[in-house]
Order: sequence, then C-alpha cells, then structure tokens
Amino acid sequence: MNFPITQGSRSIIGVIHLPALPGSPSQRLSRKEILDFALADTQALITGGVAGCIVENFGDAPFYPDQVEANTIAEMSVIIRAINDLAGDLPVGVNVLRNDASAALAIAAASGGSFIRVNVHTSAMLTDQGWIQGQAHHTLRQQQSWNAQHVSIAADVGVKHAVRPSGFDVEQAAQDVVKRGHAGAVIVTGSATGSSVDQGELKAVRAAVPEVPLLIGSGANEENISSLLSVADGAIVGTSLKIDGQVNAPVDVNRVRALVNKAQS
Repeated sequence: MNFPITQGSRSIIGVIHLPALPGSPSQRLSRKEILDFALADTQALITGGVAGCIVENFGDAPFYPDQVEANTIAEMSVIIRAINDLAGDLPVGVNVLRNDASAALAIAAASGGSFIRVNVHTSAMLTDQGWIQGQAHHTLRQQQSWNAQHVSIAADVGVKHAVRPSGFDVEQAAQDVVKRGHAGAVIVTGSATGSSVDQGELKAVRAAVPEVPLLIGSGANEENISSLLSVADGAIVGTSLKIDGQVNAPVDVNRVRALVNKAQS
C-alpha cells in the first residue's frame, strides 16, 4: 500500500496526543473528556490545514514494551473511529506506544485508519522499556490475513527515546526497513520528543531509500521546517503545534496555520 503522503508534498501530519486512557496510571479524565479533547485537537489540525493526522496513546506512560492490554485497543478504536468521522478524507494514522504494531494495525483496519507508525519495525533498540525487537515478520503477515493491505506502514529508523545497538548503520537500517520490512514510508527523529533531527543523518537516509516518502519524526517547528523539507517530504509534528509549545497542551490552530504555510512556502 502506497503511503498517503506523497514525495515532494512538503506535508505536515499533526499529532493527536491522547491523554491517559482508562487503566493507565495517570488517568484523570473521563472517557467523554478524553474524546472531547481528541476531537478538539483534530478540528484544530483540520482547520489549520494539515495533510493528515496521527493518534497515539501518549498519556499512557510507562508504556508496555510490546503488547498493550485489550482495553487500550478498545478505547483507541472508539476514539479513532470518531476522529475519522470528523476528518473525512484526511488520512488518519495510529501509533500504539511503545511498539504494538499488531494493535495499531487492528485499530486502523477496524476504525478507518490510513496508516500506522511503527517505532521499531525491523532490528532492535534499547529503550526505557528494555530491548524492543522489531516484529515486521508478524505485522506483515497480519496485514495480509486481516485484509488490511490498505493500511500503510511508516517505520522509524533509529527511533527517539532509544539507544541504538552497537554497529548500527543508519543507511543499512533504512534499506532493511523498506526492502525487507516493506515500509511505505520512513521516519527520522532526534533523540527525544521535540528534539530536532541530525541533517547529516536525514540526508543519508534520503540517499539510502529514495523510492519512499521520508518524514521528520520530531523537532520540526516554524524556524527549521524549510531546511528540513529541503530533504524530507513531510513532517510529523506534535509539540510545536501546541499552545505555548507545551506537549500536553491542546493544539493551537494559529501555530498549525503558521507551520503549514511555512512548509508550503
């Protein structure tokens, strides 16, 4: 399945950071309040002109290293169906943290999602959840057996909040995730949420896999977006679109408009 964001489009994909879901240690909001928060962020992103959005269970830390509980899948499915209804033809993605690609795929397939983000699709990374091993062999077979071929996979190359294994080669990793992992797009991040990417690494990944869309996965803002999109095709943006640039705040439609306009200029 081709990724819904095309090469050369200079697209902004806005992030909908869900508050802690029921069952999570930090849950404070009711189901209705969580849904209202998510839909308000979605509307702000749509009004601001994004090319797509992606939903993640950001408030659920500490994250499971692999499979989340069934209730997380159920909660996200209901929310993302409502987001899809509001978004219409706008592509909506799913990221189930920390790395539950199976859950993300199931949610997207059932709720009308267009793509999933997989933080560790191939290879392995050392994270605060321990070693996370890519499950591309399972995810791709599930994609086939669940009739979810319409759901594209965007895979990180050396994801944030993680330590790379010894001998990690970013160009080889990018080629592996596309040629062996069949990712429809690749994502390059900085070291943490809100941290900018390394331009040298970005260019290396672009050269390694010119055949698929390349996305920025962290640290994009109004000041650096033009430089980043001289290499990449788009950016997944969360923190800099929020009120006062605070990751847990609601989306600021004026910040969205400003970034989208700068990206397209």
